[in-house]
Amino acid sequence: MEAPTISALLRELRDRFREAGSETPDLDARLLMEAALELDRAGFILRGAEPMEEGALHRILAWAERRCAGEPVHRILGRRAFASHEFALSPETLEPRPDTETLVDLASLAMAERGRGPVLFADIGTGSGAIAVSLLHRFPEATCVAVDLSPGALATACENAASAGVEARFWPLASDYLAALGARLDLVVSNPPYIPTGELAGLDVGVRRFDPTLALDGGADGLVAYRRIVEEARDLLGEDGDLLFEIGRGQEGDVEALARSGGFQLHRADRDLGGIVRALWFRRDNAPVFSA
Repeated sequence: MEAPTISALLRELRDRFREAGSETPDLDARLLMEAALELDRAGFILRGAEPMEEGALHRILAWAERRCAGEPVHRILGRRAFASHEFALSPETLEPRPDTETLVDLASLAMAERGRGPVLFADIGTGSGAIAVSLLHRFPEATCVAVDLSPGALATACENAASAGVEARFWPLASDYLAALGARLDLVVSNPPYIPTGELAGLDVGVRRFDPTLALDGGADGLVAYRRIVEEARDLLGEDGDLLFEIGRGQEGDVEALARSGGFQLHRADRDLGGIVRALWFRRDNAPVFSA
């Protein structure tokens, strides 16, 4: 049987992914084809009439089966771009998503406001290390204690820190939140699990089946992690310490109340590209409140 051309297979994959319910069939097909053939978009145009090579064809067809079964494209590829780097993924890590760049940008403002000089911060629930690595790349004098309960996640995060060239300032720590930390911190940042347990079953299949439940399940009200982090950060942050969170839709009031009860004041709230309040910055000082 004659092998399909690159262009013909690309069209076939788009149709298959659309029929399987993908919301982004064109993008899914292109990303998988690019990876299988090691081509960019220009390469498709130049080589679209060429037949598929047998090895690449078998690889892309196997990937297509996985995608049609609901596995996200970046899980299949084992990596995802975030901020300035590409991050390796593993079953123990969340995919870093664009919403979380809102938190990285807000944490960057907090760190820049401190001026030049060493900064010691903790990333709680580091997962792939996307937040920690991105901040370390932007601030060469900063050091991060990257905390996660999963040894597998920490191994992946260390791999990503090494790939980005920041491993010397990336200190992995297996811990339940901040329990194992004793050093005074300048800043704590976290994208904690915040999905209420009762809502997990209704998540998209790509999230429900392929993201680790440990990184999703925020307890009955979705706020368990925030309570722990606020309580423990209170003892580790200095008087001008910064506490930054990613939050879920509509959680800003509840998280602000928890932080206020722990002695923190809302300093700034930023929205993601969809207009949802996604990142909160708390401080212990009396700085004015901003809302972007």
